[in-house]
Amino acid sequence: MYFAALLARTEDGWEASDMELDDVESLSDLIDLARSAAVDDDTVVALIEQEDAWFGVVRVDGEEDPRYFVSNAAAAARSSYGSMLTTELLGSDEEDDELDELDLDGTEDGEEETASAYHDEDDEGEGGTGTEPAPAGPLGDPRLLDDLGVPNRQLMTLDGDALSEIAESLGATEVLEAVR
Repeated sequence: MYFAALLARTEDGWEASDMELDDVESLSDLIDLARSAAVDDDTVVALIEQEDAWFGVVRVDGEEDPRYFVSNAAAAARSSYGSMLTTELLGSDEEDDELDELDLDGTEDGEEETASAYHDEDDEGEGGTGTEPAPAGPLGDPRLLDDLGVPNRQLMTLDGDALSEIAESLGATEVLEAVR
């Protein structure tokens, strides 16, 4: 079971809204949802937690590139929403897959390819995916909330009800509890 919320910074503090994950099919959807919750292009923090196994934080500041943090990448990688974050943080092989579809081996269509045109799956890491396995521990930018009152050391050591502790440090406990 997941809990997810958006915290949007305003002149008067933080506004929280429940984030419906059923409509989120990709990381782009999550970023778009966060940006739509922003007040005057100010900071939005998306918080996702799965049954105290892992939590993730996505910070969106206007049109700047989003920043990400996952408390336990290995646990997150085993869940649908966590895998979106870990894939982004570890890198994706999508561009390589697109290149593989192109005829870059020097043969014409219909000609037989030589063995050298094939690449060894062992070179691609676990399962031939082209991405490294997720580490059993934090992954991402632990400093993404430093300027908002959650020092990186605190973020790196949170467990249990981490989202409540983050909300408390941000001064957003009441608004977060209102959407729980």
